[in-house]
Amino acid sequence: MPSIERKIPSLTVDIIIQRKDNSIILIKRKKAPFAEHWALPGGFVEYGETAEHAAIRETKEETGLDVEILKLIGVYSEPKRDPRGHVIAIAFLAKEVGGSLVANDDAKAVKVFKITEIPKNLAFDHAKIIKDALGGL
Repeated sequence: MPSIERKIPSLTVDIIIQRKDNSIILIKRKKAPFAEHWALPGGFVEYGETAEHAAIRETKEETGLDVEILKLIGVYSEPKRDPRGHVIAIAFLAKEVGGSLVANDDAKAVKVFKITEIPKNLAFDHAKIIKDALGGL
């Protein structure tokens, strides 16, 4: 019997870092897709890693910050949300607990944005994730 190729979605995490001054942290992406666009910190979950650990690791790698996960914002599974293929994102709300803000890894830049000054053309579906999170803050 011939084998059937089975496609499986990839899993990522996105993190909204809640700050006391009513702002969030965004990164400017270095690489495609959405190079030069602002985005939430995040990335792919590695095999054997929990989504929560991936969120903490990706935040540290891209922003230099240590965070504590506060809650789940939601799961974003629209098959066309990422031009690389079917990528499901788990979005978390987190608070900063240490580290120093510096762009690293896939981030060309990192910046604090007041909620009223968030750029309009964000990468992926990050505007929706932020909107969903802010409704619950």
